[in-house]
Amino acid sequence: MLLRIRVRLPDRPGSLGQVARTLGAAGADVVQMAVLERDNGRAMDDFTVVWPAGAGTDRLDEGLGAVPGVEVVGVWPTAEPQGAFPDAAVIGQVAAVPEHGAEILADAVPAILSADWAGLAELTAQGDAVLVHASVGGKSGADLPELAPLRPRAFTAPDGTRFAVCPLAKGTLALVAARTGAPPFHRTEVFRLEQLAGAADAVLTGDRSGRSPV
Repeated sequence: MLLRIRVRLPDRPGSLGQVARTLGAAGADVVQMAVLERDNGRAMDDFTVVWPAGAGTDRLDEGLGAVPGVEVVGVWPTAEPQGAFPDAAVIGQVAAVPEHGAEILADAVPAILSADWAGLAELTAQGDAVLVHASVGGKSGADLPELAPLRPRAFTAPDGTRFAVCPLAKGTLALVAARTGAPPFHRTEVFRLEQLAGAADAVLTGDRSGRSPV
């Protein structure tokens, strides 16, 4: 299975290599790494690793916890996006079947953002948000936390569910991603969601300016 591991570490030469070696010694095969932020001598990175199915993650936590200056922010299951360039592939699918473009986008987001599920939310006249389409793991028709005013952002619901939301061009429609047992969506993840939404909007509305729907 695939795991996403988010760590804070010293932003200095050798730190990444030490973390990667520690993951390998614990039995994890690193397949992807992304730098989320760098500030004041510290960095936050996401590692995607192959991990034995059904195995606990104690070895990972213990190994990384023993590396000086390294803090484990979260470890959670993820899925592998299809293709070498998943964002571009999704927009291609949206363009190929535009009548279902928004649904295709929502169905692809969980693998791209390591979310539990994603969906399309519609704001009612009363300002409530209703899930009108959900990927696997979500439940269409379910009520959502307060989303208004619609803008790209991440937040945590009272029940602890982490959300990322971004409006789509239709104005009252939003793309929503959710996960539990994982860290909050990072601003780089929200930005990626915004870019996906903007590209899909450009395809579906014929706007080639590349502007995001903010």
